[in-house]
Amino acid sequence: MNIIRPITSADYAALYDIAEESGIGFTSLPVNEELLHRKIDRATNSFDKNVTQPGNESYLFVMEDTLTGQVVGTSGIEAAVGLDDAFYHYHLGKVVHSSRELKIHNTAEILTFCNDYTGVTEICTLFLREQARGGINGRFLSKVRFLFMMEHRHRFAETVIAEMRGVSDEQGRSPFWEWLEEHFFSMDFPTADYLSGIGNKVFIAELMPKYPIYVNLLSKKAQAVIGEVHDKTRPALRLLQEEGFSCRGYVDIFDAGPTVEANLSHVRTAQASRKLPVVIDDQTAAQGQTSYIINTSVKDFRAVATEMAVSEEQQVAVLSRQAAAALNIKEGDAVRFAPVKFRD
Repeated sequence: MNIIRPITSADYAALYDIAEESGIGFTSLPVNEELLHRKIDRATNSFDKNVTQPGNESYLFVMEDTLTGQVVGTSGIEAAVGLDDAFYHYHLGKVVHSSRELKIHNTAEILTFCNDYTGVTEICTLFLREQARGGINGRFLSKVRFLFMMEHRHRFAETVIAEMRGVSDEQGRSPFWEWLEEHFFSMDFPTADYLSGIGNKVFIAELMPKYPIYVNLLSKKAQAVIGEVHDKTRPALRLLQEEGFSCRGYVDIFDAGPTVEANLSHVRTAQASRKLPVVIDDQTAAQGQTSYIINTSVKDFRAVATEMAVSEEQQVAVLSRQAAAALNIKEGDAVRFAPVKFRD
């Protein structure tokens, strides 16, 4: 069985391996020993913290294979972005140039540098190692965050975003960044991406063009990748679109990958989730449907994906002994859950 739990200091080596495996463009996991330790410390402090409203908390989860004890994936939530460090985007909009006298009407797309998402919640740092890919592991690692946010609503903003990795090749070359590099930055994409990942964002404000950029002035290759995702990111984007996320014109300032957003209360898994007390019964649980299930703790959070049944008459969730043990709960405790498969 795989469980999802808060990261601990003992998971450092596994997180470093994941950071190396994730590659260039995965900004939220830089291959940097000091910063990864700091990331773990910040997460453990956030899980321990008594919170009344979203702030600079960062929640980082890991998926553990209980048979081997190996950490096989990670995912995270930033409670409110842009409060300590500026959170930059480009917004893709339009301007109209027209002359009634000459009967000319032209519409042009422009990219405007902005901080519009300051204060919203971001889901991030989702990565599943190669050996664990398959089945529902990827979906579980992603969707468990919606259950956690729904259970602890006061810790998060209503607007939730996710930055999707944009187009780049195996050497880390980004067509969009190459245009910016040539005209404004004079540093390659991996370097810029790494500096941003380690929190050094001053150079962005200092070197980024201050005025809107007309898209038709960019190279054809740069224009072609605006709002497009990396091939490896397509499954993650489809999953979020199924949950109700959509792009509203915001793209990453480095690779022009899309940022998608949704209201938490409208996210499909969050909306479908229920909270019920638990009854433990192996036989009845086995006859139920596979669900994503979490306990209601923050510090001692646990999640599993397994069969469970619901007694509508008694208004209880029926779990197996194994599932209850993995969730660290006893009979009478509450769980929040959502179905793996929705009935359309």
